[in-house]
Amino acid sequence: QVQLVESGGGLVQAGGSLRLSCAASGLTFSNYAMGWFRQAPGEKREFVAAISASGGLTLYAGSVKGRFTISRDNAKNTVYLQVNSLRPEDTAAYYCAADILWTALTTRQRPNYWGQGTQVTVSS
Repeated sequence: QVQLVESGGGLVQAGGSLRLSCAASGLTFSNYAMGWFRQAPGEKREFVAAISASGGLTLYAGSVKGRFTISRDNAKNTVYLQVNSLRPEDTAAYYCAADILWTALTTRQRPNYWGQGTQVTVSS
């Protein structure tokens, strides 16, 4: 079955950086658009970034544009999220997601597959 396993979260001071990774298995990775979402305590899950199957197209939420970078390595079945200039409001559980359809990640924000999440905590 499809598995998405995130790693790389942690506790970091404001202004710091992390690199989140998501290793995928059980699917033909190069056929899938990949994305990152996040959910803070008491808040709804929100879209962060997405990358197309080929890696040629990316999309970011306005709140992270210019600070976060999504990338993928199709040879390693892995998608990354480089998070820089972190702010306390970036504190959340970060989830990797996958879908064949770009719009399932970006417009409908209801992808077929989810990871279990990795926690990012930013201290002020």
